[in-house]
Amino acid sequence: MAAGDRASNPGKADSLMRATLSAVAPGTALRDGLERILRGNTGGLIVLGTDKTVESLCTGGFVIDVEFTATRLRELCKLDGALVLDKDISKIVRAGVQLVPDAAIATEETGTRHRTAQRVSIQTGFPVVSVSQSMRLIALYVDGQRRVLEDSAAILSRANQALATLERYKLRLDEVAGTLSALEIEDLVTVRDVSAVAQRLEMVRRIATEIAEYVVELGTDGRLLSLQLDELIAGVEPERELVVRDYVPEPTAKRIRTVADALAELDRLTHTELLELPIVSRALGYTGSPETLDSAVSPRGFRLLAKVPRLPGAIIERLVEHFGGLQKLLAASVDDLQMVDGVGEARARSVREGLSRLAESSILERYV
Repeated sequence: MAAGDRASNPGKADSLMRATLSAVAPGTALRDGLERILRGNTGGLIVLGTDKTVESLCTGGFVIDVEFTATRLRELCKLDGALVLDKDISKIVRAGVQLVPDAAIATEETGTRHRTAQRVSIQTGFPVVSVSQSMRLIALYVDGQRRVLEDSAAILSRANQALATLERYKLRLDEVAGTLSALEIEDLVTVRDVSAVAQRLEMVRRIATEIAEYVVELGTDGRLLSLQLDELIAGVEPERELVVRDYVPEPTAKRIRTVADALAELDRLTHTELLELPIVSRALGYTGSPETLDSAVSPRGFRLLAKVPRLPGAIIERLVEHFGGLQKLLAASVDDLQMVDGVGEARARSVREGLSRLAESSILERYV
């Protein structure tokens, strides 16, 4: 589990929180120890890492440096004072210490133990666990953020609800993506169609991210959920990038929108903004006006070529660069395809047949 330097930006703080949740998830020795403390009704304060800063905050207690076990954690928490573990949670370094963090550090906590935990987490950058004797809860403090550990049953209930939502959204995504493929074959795509697919991809991705957080919290109890999640979102992230690569507008003197820029813009949209297709289209690089939504656009061909079996990414790049668009690719003969570097006769026939099959199946799915 990474620790040490204080997480000074949201990305680092979130990463450290996920790592800490994983370390205290059901099935881990640390979680077993924490639940033993909770059942024993004694409470505890545990720092998950040590360095010179942590040492400077410790007074009194004992330097023991023994191997970590759940039972030792439980027994040592019967002493007054806090415990300090190493960052790998393999050893108990100190026991019975009093932690004296900087009192000037702001905290919204009221209890002495929780105030100390929050201040120590902010001052040292290491996660701190507080087990409340009176409130019967386990709280994590990571860079000042507070997270209460819940029972697996409660987390699993919310996770299953989110999974059912993801299944519905994924079904709708498959529908709009299939429609887009048929429209691409017929060269009838509008900005609205592209924005609708980008919108659904982003929604599915965000729900999946939420469920992934539950998987981390559930630890060994989340294995089945993890398998279901992996099956549902397989291919979503590559599809998101391929859609953007196909449709990000060509750079102009006034505005240059790269694929990375567009993906970052989509990621920054709030949940409310994501519901508005004009805003989604603006994130992709279009003007975002209602008139623009009905403007015709043509794909470059990355997305459809990626569906051709055993076609390397480097060859896809060359094909798109050579032909400049999907319609020209669809019209290309085997001889035309062989003009591209790295495309021999066998591969040219494979591409030609693959595109033909995709075109036929897309049209059939749309109209039958």
